[in-house]
Amino acid sequence: MTRKTTWAALAASLVMVLASGCAVTRGQESVGAYIDDTGITTLVKSRFFEDKDVAGSSISVETLKGTVMLSGFAKSALERNKAETIARGVKGVTSVKNEIAIRP
Repeated sequence: MTRKTTWAALAASLVMVLASGCAVTRGQESVGAYIDDTGITTLVKSRFFEDKDVAGSSISVETLKGTVMLSGFAKSALERNKAETIARGVKGVTSVKNEIAIRP
């Protein structure tokens, strides 16, 4: 019986810690929307790293309510446009704001 109580207390503590870490931020409507946006950001970044034409480490990705904001630097207009195309191709993306600057 003591083990069950200990496990229950541990589980309750874990839930409280995790729940406090999932607070809604940046003006989002719900925790679910935040999780969706985080998933979109992660998927866009991973696709950048998979593509040989896009330097994923030079481009920042932020997502808010399905709108992806790209910023950072590209070596060429081709890289800038390819990054935008990749972002638009990710499920859940409603629009893309491309603020990537081209390095001279």
